[in-house]
Amino acid sequence: MSPGPAGGPLPGGRDYRRARRAELLRFAQGSRVPEGFGYLDDDGAVDPAHPVELYVTCRMTHVFSLGLLAGDPPAPGGPGPGELADLAAHGVAALLDGPLRDAEHGGWFAAVRDGSVETSTKQAYAHAFVVLVASTARTAGIPRADELLETALAVQERRFWDEEQGMVVEEWDASWSELDPYRGINSAMHTVEAYLAAWAAGAGPRWRERALRIAGRVVGWAGERSWRIPEHFDTAWTPLPEHHADRPADPFRPYGATVGHGLEWARLLVTLATTGEQTDSTLLEAGVHLADRAVADGWAADGQDGFVYTTDWAGRPVVQERMHWVLTEAIATSTVLHWVTGQARHATDLERWWRYADRYLVDADGRSWRHELDRHNRPSARTWPGRPDAYHAYQASLVADVPGAASFAAGVAAWSR
Repeated sequence: MSPGPAGGPLPGGRDYRRARRAELLRFAQGSRVPEGFGYLDDDGAVDPAHPVELYVTCRMTHVFSLGLLAGDPPAPGGPGPGELADLAAHGVAALLDGPLRDAEHGGWFAAVRDGSVETSTKQAYAHAFVVLVASTARTAGIPRADELLETALAVQERRFWDEEQGMVVEEWDASWSELDPYRGINSAMHTVEAYLAAWAAGAGPRWRERALRIAGRVVGWAGERSWRIPEHFDTAWTPLPEHHADRPADPFRPYGATVGHGLEWARLLVTLATTGEQTDSTLLEAGVHLADRAVADGWAADGQDGFVYTTDWAGRPVVQERMHWVLTEAIATSTVLHWVTGQARHATDLERWWRYADRYLVDADGRSWRHELDRHNRPSARTWPGRPDAYHAYQASLVADVPGAASFAAGVAAWSR
């Protein structure tokens, strides 16, 4: 293998990806707390300024379960198979028995602190990750994962899936008595990922069918808007294009078109298109359109390498910070597009994304990935302080090994068959 810029493995090559995965697991193991997994700072310590959040606990448990399935050699000081199994089992047990779970009304609270509920809302976004981690843990053979998946899907069925709309609702209060009128594409996107994972884990075909229904609506909205996806909607699923114009850098509901979501949806559409009985050319074509639009609008849009966070509806940059998760989704999307189309342009893009990640995002000291950079590619913390999330970077470092799988867990599990 040819050497990379620093004399090591080529960025994006097999050895390079395995090293990144091992480093991410070593860094992520420091997030363990009694309630689940906490929010990590730049040095890999739990940041006491943040509560223990449901989505973080789920994402970390998902990553530890994937690490166990992958079986990569651990980084020095990193968790081996026994430690990964223990970390994943801890996460599953925390979701079933810990304070994040609402024993009275069902479902899961958004956040707890010191064993007490801090944010009591029931969020579609975070509940999607409960389904995802349960599916991954089940595939990895983690104790009680079946129980978690059954419980999580029952909550989806009863509380979040809207059969009439073919979409998911967004947020309930703790007692499931008051439903927020806001509807959002971010939670719908992660629900598609979760439903695909549940289907791949053997939960039944209706979950993939529901993912297809959600995806079909997104394709329609995006196709009407030059392949920029509207993010925010009212109760009737009417787009709200000016939502949060006064808060453009919101971490979960930013104003305008979110470049990374165009990329992420593209990958999910390609997955849906290629995991049925025959390839769905309409979904595949839509995925290509979404990816092309996101790259055209987002990459070096202000004259500097890197993807801007958001644009307006004409494709002009709004928030120019570079989020690590956007680049990781570019890696994943170019990987699957090259796999399914064979077009050299996607391989060229993939090499560019990995070179950028290696230069600006991957910490030379093995401390995870920098989560946010400013427009000049210097470390920033405007939207995402710390390094709480191993999920995006781990999947980006794994996708080339499982490009045609319905879920990351199903793809890795196939290695041993």
